Amino acid sequence: MALYANPSSMVRGALSTKPAGRQRSGRARPVFLFDVDNTLLDNDRVITDLKVFLKREVGPERARCYWAIFDEQRRHLGYADYLGALQRFRRDYPHDLSLLSISRYLLDYPFAERLFSQSLAVIEYVRRWGLVVLLTDGDVVFQPHKVDRSGLYQAVEGNALIYVHKERELVDVETRYPAEHYVLVDDKLAILTAIKKLWKSRVTTVFVRQGHYALDPRILARNPDADVSIDGIGDLLRCERGIFQPSNESPARRSGNQKL
Repeated sequence: MALYANPSSMVRGALSTKPAGRQRSGRARPVFLFDVDNTLLDNDRVITDLKVFLKREVGPERARCYWAIFDEQRRHLGYADYLGALQRFRRDYPHDLSLLSISRYLLDYPFAERLFSQSLAVIEYVRRWGLVVLLTDGDVVFQPHKVDRSGLYQAVEGNALIYVHKERELVDVETRYPAEHYVLVDDKLAILTAIKKLWKSRVTTVFVRQGHYALDPRILARNPDADVSIDGIGDLLRCERGIFQPSNESPARRSGNQKL
């Protein structure tokens, strides 16, 4: 199931967005697909802040219980479910009113302050070449809320897709945002590898080495390089359009992985 991050309307239990057709100006323009967590937004910092708050509100022992439930939920669901873990946590401590302060903390969190410094500039920079769409994973409530409060929803003009497993929903992505070529920007090399295997030369994969997934040597060892690798999202401001072209059009990409 996909969520389409428009807070103003509900369709079939999912948030909806306006459809986007192929844009033509001489030749078809690419669609840029940006992940959110640890790509445009420093989610590791969000988790660190939450850990500090939890210890202060419920104590170290109960905080460890919450994170144990959170990790179990993530393994089972395949995505981070902060509010779902909190709901399960409440069953063990039904009379602990401090749990209500945790939910308020999550919903009021200043996500706009956790955007990487050049994230919005990058969105504006690549918009000259094609349509920009958020492509992220998450739950039905918190992830759309994060996208909205961070300012990313407005920055991409409502073009946001939230799936349970985005790498399994490429047919839906193509239906909603048809294009001859896609550029996928993500901090998870495993996701880039999976989508490259399916879309092949139709996608240029951009690996952003930010966050704990991007720096995990076990993940790096199991996956081939992306088409383009960058140290931070702001490095895209130094890229020219040619590096994102399909492999049969770009001499740079034919020469192998580009590290910028």
